[in-house]
Parts: sequence; structure tokens; C-alpha cells
Amino acid sequence: MEELVMMFGNVYANRRILVTGHTGFKGSWLVLWLQMLGAKVAGISLPPETSPNHCDLLGLDVESFHIDIRDEDLVRRKIVELKPEMVFHLAAQPLVRRSYRQPLETWATNVMGTANVLDACRQVEKLAAIVVVTTDKCYENKEWVWGYREIDPLGGHDPYSASKAGSELVASSYRRSFFNTPSSPLLASARAGNVIGGGDWSEDRLIPDLVRSVEAGKSLEIRSPNATRPWQHVLECLSGYLMLGQQLLEGNKPCADAWNFGPDREGNRQVKQVLAALKADWPTVEWHCCDTPQPHEAQLLHLDSGKAREKLFWRPVWTFDEGVAATAEWYRAWLDRGDVISLNQLQNYIKLARERGLSWAGDVLP
Repeated sequence: MEELVMMFGNVYANRRILVTGHTGFKGSWLVLWLQMLGAKVAGISLPPETSPNHCDLLGLDVESFHIDIRDEDLVRRKIVELKPEMVFHLAAQPLVRRSYRQPLETWATNVMGTANVLDACRQVEKLAAIVVVTTDKCYENKEWVWGYREIDPLGGHDPYSASKAGSELVASSYRRSFFNTPSSPLLASARAGNVIGGGDWSEDRLIPDLVRSVEAGKSLEIRSPNATRPWQHVLECLSGYLMLGQQLLEGNKPCADAWNFGPDREGNRQVKQVLAALKADWPTVEWHCCDTPQPHEAQLLHLDSGKAREKLFWRPVWTFDEGVAATAEWYRAWLDRGDVISLNQLQNYIKLARERGLSWAGDVLP
């Protein structure tokens, strides 16, 4: 893996990087990539909620601390002790339907948890950069046919969406109030679309629910087959986070702002279209529609990532079909053979990024 270290301008090599939420789906993929880049990674998170889970399957050698980010004192003490040079804050309550069942937990984790992490960061000397990861659902959804831009109003109907808008406001407030001197770390936020990929076993998510139904030999009940979302593979948004982190570590102050990382227009698909694409790669997939009344969820959501494309020169590597195929391949390898092919998929993704001329992928060293 040594030949891959020169990605992202080599800014992550030997740096102390803290990832909150490192035991989660996105967080575990991010740790895998950061370690490939030669970073010294530590993680703060709750223990994984599911068995199996991607974090344990990867078996990563990382300093891991099981801390609830709602615990202000423990969070502060551990972050100050770790002395990170950069923080990727991913820890959250990430599920819409759970937020209806547990609204106070959702608000406390997503808003006050973010505040606790950022306040602890104020005490860390030589901290250079912070990326707070939120979601496309932080926008006040008006069911527009065009994509939401970073300048559009924040909001949310359900506790999850609204609390993520709240975490964006926390990040903006800390950036303007506390991280506003020449010696302060640069703070940005990142908003991605509906993320798919291997290793996710979360509740009430389309792909994990489908995997469980395939494993049980059952048809999956679908709540909103016509709902449209910006679907993207997990590696796509992570490449955006890492590109953004690179700019912050290099001292690019205008990048200390909010950023969308979503798919191209062809990635905006209805749920039933995602399922049809999965079935093309995975014939045993079966589903049916549900007529039972459900809690409110937006039916139409698009992201406009023009800012990231223009100013960061970021763009997706895989097409929608390629991302879906990689997702199906991961789960089939796991279910059929017990294989965890995450590293192989990451390497293939990077190779294709180089072939397609993406700047962050760099060149293979001799």
C-alpha cells in the first residue's frame, strides 16, 4: 500500500487525525482510507450497534475510545489528551425514523454533541483543521426539483433533519466566534447525499434492510418507492471530505465554509430505481410496497455540488450504476464467502480515479 500514500498532496502522512464516529459505517471506511494515507488515527465513538459491523470486520489497528459525545467532560479530556492535528467529526444519531422515537437523544447527540466536540477543540494546541460532517437533509426541504445549494435555508421537519441543521448552525457559530484568529484551526462542514456501500447494517436504511431480507430469504417491504434521493457510494463523499481536509490543512481559509458533496444528476433516483439496479447485479433481491401510514419523510431531495466541483475540482469517480454494482458485490462477497473486500474496492476506486484524471488521486510512485 506504500504506493498510495501520495494522494491528497500527502498532507495526511504521519498526522494525528481524530475521527469521531469511527465505529460507524462512514467512519470505518474513512479510517481505512486515512490509514492507507499513513495517518496516525484515533477514534471516539460509541461501540458498534450491530453485529456484524464494518469496523470489527476490518480489524483496523486504531486507538479507539468508547465515549458518548454527549458527555462534555469526557469528550474534552480525551480530545485534549490526544492532541489531534485534525478532526473529522462524524459521530451522530443518523437515522430519521429513530429520531421520531428518540427525539431528545437525537437533539442532544447531533447538536450538543457537536458543540462538545468543537468546544474541546478550542483547548487543543496545534490543531489545524476540523471537518464537521452533517447531511443533505439539513436543508429546509421545499420539494424543489432543483438541487439545494450551500446558501439555501437550513431547516427540517423530523428531529433528525432539524438537529442536523442545528449542528450546522453550531459549526458556523464556532467558526465565527472562536475559530476566527490567524492561529485558529480552519473549520468546514460537509453535506453528502444518501450514501450506499458495503458494510452498513444500520436499521431503517434501504440497503441494510434489503441485505437482511435476502439473508432471511424474504421480500423487503418498501415504504416510499417513489421517493427521490441523491444516491452515492460512500467512497465518493469520503473523497470530498479528504479533499476538503487537505485544503484546510494547507491553510486555504476560504475553504472554511459549508460544502455539498453529492452525485451527478444521474444519481438522483427513486427508491424503486435503486432496487431495480441492485436486482440487475443481485438476482435474489425481492421487494414489495407497503400501504401502512408512515412518519413524514421528504419525497424529493437533490443536492447541487457545483461549488465543490468549481472550487475544489471534486467530482464523483463511479457512475450510479458502478456504485450500486460495488455495493452489491460487497454484500454478495460477505454473504456467499464471508469475505470483506473493502480494501480491494478502495484500491480499485483509487485506480479508476487516476485513470479518469482526478487530481486528488496523484501518481503511483516508482
